Amino acid sequence: MGAKQTRRLPGRHRRALERQATYGEVIAVKEFRALWYAQGFSLLGDQLAQVALAVLVYQRTGSPLATAAVYALTYLPSIVGGPLLAGLADRFARRGVMLVCDVIRALLVAAMAVPGMPFAVLCTLVFFVVLLSAPFSAARAALLPEVLEGDKYVVGSALQNMTNQAVQMLGFAAGGAVIAGMGPYRALALDAATFLGSALILVTGVGRRPAAARDGTRPSMWTMTAAGAKLVFGSRELRTLVLFAWLCGFYILPEGIAVPYAIELYTGDLPVPVITGLLMAAMPTGTVVGAFLFSRFVAPSRRLRLMGLLAVLSCAPLAVTALRPPLAVVLAAWVLSGVGGAYQLAANAAFVQCVPPERRGQAFGLVQSGLMAVQGIGILVGGFAAERVGPEPVVAAAGIAGAIVAAGLALMWSRPRSGRTAPVEAEATA
Repeated sequence: MGAKQTRRLPGRHRRALERQATYGEVIAVKEFRALWYAQGFSLLGDQLAQVALAVLVYQRTGSPLATAAVYALTYLPSIVGGPLLAGLADRFARRGVMLVCDVIRALLVAAMAVPGMPFAVLCTLVFFVVLLSAPFSAARAALLPEVLEGDKYVVGSALQNMTNQAVQMLGFAAGGAVIAGMGPYRALALDAATFLGSALILVTGVGRRPAAARDGTRPSMWTMTAAGAKLVFGSRELRTLVLFAWLCGFYILPEGIAVPYAIELYTGDLPVPVITGLLMAAMPTGTVVGAFLFSRFVAPSRRLRLMGLLAVLSCAPLAVTALRPPLAVVLAAWVLSGVGGAYQLAANAAFVQCVPPERRGQAFGLVQSGLMAVQGIGILVGGFAAERVGPEPVVAAAGIAGAIVAAGLALMWSRPRSGRTAPVEAEATA
């Protein structure tokens, strides 16, 4: 990617770049449909598995801290191996990386589904399953801009985000009822099957491509990680976009303590697993709404200008839990928080345009690893605090702190910067 210069585009070229792509145009792309279906299929099983793990651990231990710790374990492996393994998406063919990760994860989750699996072994298996998500996610994120160009990428990302959140909403909301009927171990077995289904869809719907490193060189993973970190954090604009992405560590925290929060909200009308599922589905529901409105009704040139405001909205509504409101109010606040999370679409699109294609795997992997890490740490801290003061004040504190940080990032983003380029202009000068 060449150096960018801020300049005004001719009217006809600017209007062409400003034109918003439609969902129909994006869905018509065969390879996008394969990536879309595979991701949704696998994610549905993952949501059932997450609810199953939360219920299973709390049944065994009765501890909010232990429950949050296992939930955090679905994020923390990124700290250990994510930045290194993400480079595989640039060293090898990206479709091949995704297929290998799917098959191995299917085997590991199948082992987790064995009844009576010791708690320590279960945690170890969870660790390695999540560890393999780093190269898979990096390969998928780097492949998507090759499949969709221009505003199609933004609309495709929005469509995938809406679908993923809808699947999460379905998986979490129905997860409690399904697990109550089939048990947590069978839910884990279903998750293993979805990984195999994802691999089948990818092998039949996504074409082969060579590795991104076309010069034939394959530097060590340590070298690639260091180069990726220099690329991502060496630019003030990229650093700010990364911090916007990592802001989700604040507003994801409530999901990690959903089980003890559900117990606090229990009034005898609904079972605790059902309340847990509703709580965990609330934010995905809001994200579906926010992503649709943001991608459908906000022009490409306005998206980055709204990013800071939406980032504040993603956290601020959580503060209402300090008042210990009933379930309906809590769900409404969490849905509104999910709506604000649509700002991630703008941050992601801007990030893609600033990173060279041959280095996207490593760059996305570093950001994704950090994102998973901050979420895991936030959930772990939240569980520790909830065990001492209760879930309501912890969620409220996360919302207030996140809103303050989001406001600071919005101010940083609004400051004039030399060489700053609007997304449509960056695309024209890349």
